[in-house]
Formats: sequence, C-alpha cells, structure tokens
Amino acid sequence: MAGAEEMNRYRSPLVSRYASKEMSYNFSEKKKLITWRKLWIFLAKAEKALGLPITDAQIAEMESHAEDIDFEEERKLRHDVMAHVHTFAHCCPTAAPIIHLGAMSCYVGDNTDLIALRDGFNILLSKVRLTCLSRNSMKTVQMNILISNKLVGLFFLQLARVIDRLANFAEEYADLPTLGFTHFQPAQLTTVGKRACLWLQELVMDVRNLERARDDLCFRGVKGTTGTQASFLQLFQGDHDKVEELDKMVTEMAGFKKAYLVTGQTYSHEVDIHCLARLASLGASVHKICTDIRLLANLKEIEEPFEKEQIGSSAMPYKRNPMRAERCCGLARHLIALVGDPLQTDSVQWPESTLDDSANRRISLPESFLTADIILSTLQNITEGLVVYPKVIERHIRHELPFMATENIIMAIVKAGGNRQECHEKIRVLSQEAAAVVKQEGGDNDLLARIQRDPYFAPILGQLDALLDPKTFIGRAPQQVKTFLAEEVRPLLEPYKANMDVKVELVL
Repeated sequence: MAGAEEMNRYRSPLVSRYASKEMSYNFSEKKKLITWRKLWIFLAKAEKALGLPITDAQIAEMESHAEDIDFEEERKLRHDVMAHVHTFAHCCPTAAPIIHLGAMSCYVGDNTDLIALRDGFNILLSKVRLTCLSRNSMKTVQMNILISNKLVGLFFLQLARVIDRLANFAEEYADLPTLGFTHFQPAQLTTVGKRACLWLQELVMDVRNLERARDDLCFRGVKGTTGTQASFLQLFQGDHDKVEELDKMVTEMAGFKKAYLVTGQTYSHEVDIHCLARLASLGASVHKICTDIRLLANLKEIEEPFEKEQIGSSAMPYKRNPMRAERCCGLARHLIALVGDPLQTDSVQWPESTLDDSANRRISLPESFLTADIILSTLQNITEGLVVYPKVIERHIRHELPFMATENIIMAIVKAGGNRQECHEKIRVLSQEAAAVVKQEGGDNDLLARIQRDPYFAPILGQLDALLDPKTFIGRAPQQVKTFLAEEVRPLLEPYKANMDVKVELVL
C-alpha cells in the first residue's frame, strides 16, 4: 500500500531517478534533524566547559537519543525547530531544561545549511581527508555524522574521476589528427586528444573554483537572534571572552576553521550566490563538453557508450541517440538557471533577516547540488566508454585536406622555381571546380586528382603525399597535450589516486 500511495504523489526525478544515495542523504530530512541534535549537543558541551550548570549526565542523555526522531511532531506545532526541541526534550527529560539554551532557530537552521553546503562540495570534489578538524575536535568525530568516516568513506570522487577518464582519453588520442571546426565549419586540423584537453581545461578550472567556494565557507556559529550574541552575553553574565570562546568551540566541533565574524539573524546569502555560481559554472562546462560529443556523434566520429540491448528510438530501430550527453545538457541548463534564485533572495533581504528566503532556499540549495551530482555521475559514465572511429575521422580529413593543403602546395611550387601568383590562380580555378563537384553533384573532393593531372604541378608530384600527410597540419597539438596533462591535470589528481577505480552504472 505504501508503494502504491507513493505513486500518487509527484516525486522529483532528481531524487527518485538520478541522484546518488550520498547526495540525496546529504539534503535529506533525517540528516538535517540529526544535525540539529548534534548542534544542540555541541552547544551544551561548550556551555558546560565554560561554566554553565550543565551536567555530564544531561549531555550523555542527549548523545544517546541523538537519532530518536519523531517526524510527526512538526505538523502539530507548525514550527519545525520548536517541534524538534520538544521531541528531543521528550526523549531527554533530564536534559530538557538546557536543550537549545540561549539559541534561536537560525543556530540550527543556518549552521545546518552551511554544513550541507560544505559536505555537498566534498561529495562533488571527494576530498577524502578531514582537513577542517582540529586536534581537539577530533574527539567528536564519531558522534558527528556530518563529518564522520562513515560519510566520507562513501564519497564519490566524481569530478576527479571524470577528469581522470578524460585525461586518459586525451593521452591515448594525443596525436590522432581530426578536423577542427570553427563556426562548426571545417577548419585547421587538431587532434582528438587536444580537443579533449579543451574540455579538461574547463573542468580543471571548475575543481579550483569549487574547492575555493568550499574552503571559503565559514560557520554561522553562536550569534543569537539578530547576530549580536546578546542572549549568550546574558547567560555568561557579561563575560565577552566566554561568549567568544563559546562561538569558537562550537565552530570547531562542527568541523569549521572559523565562523563569520558578523551576521544578522542569518548568515549573508551572498554565500549562497557564490556557491551556486560555482555549480552553475560547472554546469556550463559539462553542457559544452556534451554538446561537442553530440555534434561529433552526428558526424559518427565519436560516440558515447551504447548498451547491447539499448533502444535508440521506438520508431527508428537503427538509431543510436546520444541520450547520456542529452541528459547532461538538459540538467546542466537547470543547474545554470538555479543561480538566479540566490541572486534574487539576497537582493530582497530586509534588515537582519526576513523569512521569505526559507522556502526558496529549501528548493534551490539542494537541487543545485543534486543536479551537479547527477551530471557528474552521467559524465563519468560517458567518459568511461567514449568510442572513437578513426576511419570515419580519416575520411572526413581526406574530404577537406586538399583544400587546406593548397598553401603548402603553393610554397612547394615556389621552391621548385614557380611563380606564386600564377600557382595561386591555378589552384583557385581547380579548387572552385572541385568544390562544384562536392556541392552541386554530391561527389567527393577531387582537387588532388585535378592537381595530379595538371602538367603545371609535375615538378612536385613526388612531394604530394608528404604535403598531404595530416600529421603535418596538427602543429604542436600532441606536445600541448603532453605538457598540459603533466603540468595541470596529473598534479591535480594526485590526492585522489587511491580512489579512481570505481565506475558508474546508469539507470537509462
């Protein structure tokens, strides 16, 4: 019955179909409420350490009931924080008088959001090390599920793995010539590996941007109703040093290096803008990569993985649609659009705070991270099975290369004693004739055959094969690939080396 009832409700495909368990849990109601209780425990521990009349027994009672949660109580009280203060107090009657002591709703609400943002970045970046824990706060690791080994051990190294797969791809095809395209018209040759390095360059920038956004995150800390810490100053009878130490202790327990020095009731939602802008930038990178793959799939030069039993079209059984790349593009557009929400939210905040931010942030923050999680998983799957068709690429080069080689042919004639302007005119006429065959008759490019038949070019006939070798048209592309991978990409992947083997299986 429960399953049938669930089918009567709308469920976001971000969670029901696409997102990883780890990212779904990161923004789940259960994790949120467990986090609240951990924050209340941190607050009680710090207040006790600073002299407030709180006992070890009260703290132990809170710790033993940290995950005994009544999800129905909130509906009765119409205030999510107070509902869970009540339910936690019901579980912990001895500790009830000191739960949430001196705090207000944003102590648990905003701080939990910041923890979720940090952990969301970690899932995307998969920093397996707990860099933000001090020696003292390491004692709280086992009880703090937000930064525990249980969660960290499950992190996907998504972005690092995508970069690793593309780096291997770029290395393998570093010197395979392929047509370059400007305006999606044939241009100077490049290599398949060099094109992949252009994709990699954007992802490398995204790694740095995401790490910077994560590392810039601070804790809201213990600030009170309007950010002045007045309630805590009263609790500690005017002792400013103890209030500052309380803020510092709770911040460290939550795994942050520092708290924002000033806040209103909430932390500045400029923080949300910075976080979602970095994710939107990642979305733009993935959209560009997958658009390239879709265009190249149309040319049959490159193809995303295609399962043996996969069906491309219900009406056209021969089709092999790039549906993974299409999924990435569709979700990337959603990710890019979501950055508009925090821009609007931050711009309309009133003095100290206003609650019209809450409903919007409950949607925009989780959906941004869930969407980023999905597109990285999908892109990893694509990059683990990219197929290259060298013979198709070679045919396309043969079709265009005679036109591109004309300058080399002119220079060879001049070196053999010919006149540049005369040679230029000869090639112009022959090129127009060959182009007419291609465009008007649907034939192949026969410029090379026309040159070989013209007596004018007899002095260089023996050089034509060398002049038309595709490798003479790719410049330093192979060397650029080697240098870029060695200096930019491989060092970036070094922290992730031990965790690169996991592959992604998609639900298609």
